Amino acid sequence: MSVTELDGKLFDDEISKSEKPVLVDFWAPWCGPCRSLAPVVAELSDERSDVRFCKVNVDEAQPLAIRYGIDAIPALLLFKGGSLEDKAVGFLSKGELNAFLDKNL
Repeated sequence: MSVTELDGKLFDDEISKSEKPVLVDFWAPWCGPCRSLAPVVAELSDERSDVRFCKVNVDEAQPLAIRYGIDAIPALLLFKGGSLEDKAVGFLSKGELNAFLDKNL
């Protein structure tokens, strides 16, 4: 699998129409912890077929960041059935991210 880049136009459709839970990584290119988290998310997207992995650049989709109260990045939001299920803020190791997903699935 891969990590899908979402913008404001695609976000609602992608989240609501997904049959799988969707993990959305809110990030920015200038954010060091975001750059460290990106390969972890990419690796898990290849390993886990039970979750859809997406990312949103907060600089390019500020209305989405505001809508979901993103005040620190990286922020990982997990959606199930189109609804927000849980949120984690800050860098997570691969093990921590797997545990976060397992706890909510």
